Amino acid sequence: MQTTPVRLWDLPTRLFHWSLVVGIGFSWFCAETGGNWMVWHERSGVFLLALVLFRVVWGVIGSDTARFARFMTSPRHAFQHLRELMGQGTAFHAGHNPLGAWMVVALLLIVVFQGVTGLFATDDIMTEGPLIGLVSGSTAETLTTIHHLTFNIILLLVAVHVAAVLYYRVVKRTNLIKAMVVGQADWPVTQSPPPALAFKPAWLGLVVFAVIYAGVYFGIKFLAG
Repeated sequence: MQTTPVRLWDLPTRLFHWSLVVGIGFSWFCAETGGNWMVWHERSGVFLLALVLFRVVWGVIGSDTARFARFMTSPRHAFQHLRELMGQGTAFHAGHNPLGAWMVVALLLIVVFQGVTGLFATDDIMTEGPLIGLVSGSTAETLTTIHHLTFNIILLLVAVHVAAVLYYRVVKRTNLIKAMVVGQADWPVTQSPPPALAFKPAWLGLVVFAVIYAGVYFGIKFLAG
């Protein structure tokens, strides 16, 4: 199949994606190892919380393919795309496809929820979330349980996401991983080219993330007293 390179993803969006992958894996490693690694688990959690909040903001002010208003569709369109995937329909989209869009939202919500509950969690040994002093002991225990269970949901969503990426690659011959690494997709010349897309500069994404991270970090410090 003859293709032509088409730019789809800006650098901030791609860095967000892979930082989220590495960050979640690192947080899991720290939690499983325990001990002094729990300090890094907490730091990683703060970073991930800021990272996801950055993606929310970037989804409003960022490049066209990063904006929620450009890629979010109704559940009906998502099911229609699912039927296309089961048949001979195309798998090429200028950004997130209708199913991927809902996966993005689900992952953002669950990671934010995980990060917030972690602020109040405790292992009853040596590690406590920075905001545990704001809730009662019983509430902290409940939030700790929820924090552990939520990670299982994250693993499930990640597994579904990876399976979908592999399906696109093997069955639909669509290399989503390459596009998220280099920013360009191999667009079939037989398919109508995507509409003109506007991209925001990478430095703007860096500034936005720095401001959000500072706000999250110092906000937690302020609330913790």
